[in-house]
Amino acid sequence: MDTDVLVAGAGPIGLTTAIELRRRGISCRIVDPLDEPRQYAKAVGIQPRTLELFENMGVLRHALDASTLMRGQIMYTNGVEVARVDLTLPEDVPYWFLCLPQYSTERILTERLAELGTTVERGVGLTAFEQSDGAVTCALSDGSTVNVQYLVGSDGAHSVVRKGLGLSFEGGAFAESYMLGDVEVDWSIPSGYSVRADHTTDDGTTDDLLVCIPLPGHKRYRMSMLVPDDLMPDESSNKASVQHGFSTGKTPELHHIQAVLDRLSPEPTTASMLRWSSVFRISHRIVDAYGRGRVFVAGDAAHIHPPTGAQGMNTGIQDAHNLAWKVALAVKGVATTDLLETYDAERRPVGEEVVGMTVRNAREGIGSGESSIDTAMRRQAQLLIDYSESPLNTGRDSSSPHVQPGERAPDARGMRRDGVQYPIRLFDLLSGVDHTLLLTSDGSTESINSLEKVADAAIRSAHGMLDVYAIVPPGTVTVDSLVPIIEDNDSQLCAAYGVEGTAALVIRPDGYLGFRGHPENVSDYFAKVFAVNQE
Repeated sequence: MDTDVLVAGAGPIGLTTAIELRRRGISCRIVDPLDEPRQYAKAVGIQPRTLELFENMGVLRHALDASTLMRGQIMYTNGVEVARVDLTLPEDVPYWFLCLPQYSTERILTERLAELGTTVERGVGLTAFEQSDGAVTCALSDGSTVNVQYLVGSDGAHSVVRKGLGLSFEGGAFAESYMLGDVEVDWSIPSGYSVRADHTTDDGTTDDLLVCIPLPGHKRYRMSMLVPDDLMPDESSNKASVQHGFSTGKTPELHHIQAVLDRLSPEPTTASMLRWSSVFRISHRIVDAYGRGRVFVAGDAAHIHPPTGAQGMNTGIQDAHNLAWKVALAVKGVATTDLLETYDAERRPVGEEVVGMTVRNAREGIGSGESSIDTAMRRQAQLLIDYSESPLNTGRDSSSPHVQPGERAPDARGMRRDGVQYPIRLFDLLSGVDHTLLLTSDGSTESINSLEKVADAAIRSAHGMLDVYAIVPPGTVTVDSLVPIIEDNDSQLCAAYGVEGTAALVIRPDGYLGFRGHPENVSDYFAKVFAVNQE
């Protein structure tokens, strides 16, 4: 093989895929036909779940430094404020909603990938590929070919990989086209609040719309509005293509944006400093499979939908996290034969849910149909995404109110360990590269000795790619242990997971619970992930 994996497309999803592969020691190339990254604020919102992943990837500080906080939304109809939402999050959610332009996200991820020894090959795109039982042969636009074990298509709504696999991409298109602009204004709207202003007719029909999302800077926003007639894209020449993304036709100018502000702004204001503008078309589509054989799709190559609630890029980043650790185990030859099939089994239902939710929210408003504001907030934050039907789940009890296999593993705080003078979090223990096994114990000599045997067998089952910790009540450790011991002060971890007595929890590399149950049964989970260790 020329390299282990080829990643087609160097947007946030492709970059995340490459980073996660390189963190696991997998060689890869990442190519993109663009000579330079696009400098526009396409995807703006960063969800709390994505920030959890960014923390694990080593880019959280950079994302926080470059972003601005989303504090809430103010809504106006016909010039009158009709609603104001101040965002609040439960204390157990570590991070907030942030606004970060896509070009900044790509810069941060590109720099992280370079730290891991891989650079994006720009001006080079994938043109075709053929796969066999043991390899994928990829043709590139520079005339070269590359032989790889696996190909990941993160190459957008018009994906070469998706088309090459012959995947269907069913859905539809919205009749409206939107005008986007990155501008500064001089109004008195408080910092960090998005603005939605519309005009409705007497029968309740919305005939004019303005949505403003805050960006880093002084009163800078990414504004979205309906397209005036003189900028409407001409679709007659290419009706068969997917109508999603930026138009190559006329570009909106500052006066186009100002005209909408004059009609809909909640107060008189002047737009200036136009950094970028375009016309955007929206479709909602999803593939019939997230991969076939040795080739996979992720992000916009697999699912496109309205930008409502900033779900698209964040969903794609979770696609990448789900796929990368499984591909890495397959490349290393330690995965079960059907592990890679769980990517489709786990992520396609999520894609279907996101497409449906964003279409519904685009028509009825964010949070429509939710039972409570807290549930709506957690869903938008992508903290409720789960793999309840995953074939990897082991020990799941759907009747239990506690976190179950297939659900996001929550953080826990206030723990202590020898050698550290301050409280630590559960997330501090998760490498994100390997699985993590937590074994709860009463701290007695007998219990610790028993858990050491469980840990030793589990590490062999996971081919050494496993971190193990013993979780004990504070002040109970009186024996030496080969397993690192973590004191669960105030029982915050056990409370977060609903654990009593002796138990085992396995957290997957992508931050989802894979197993819960008695320590003696933990090998049942590893048998679904890892090939039998012959040593």
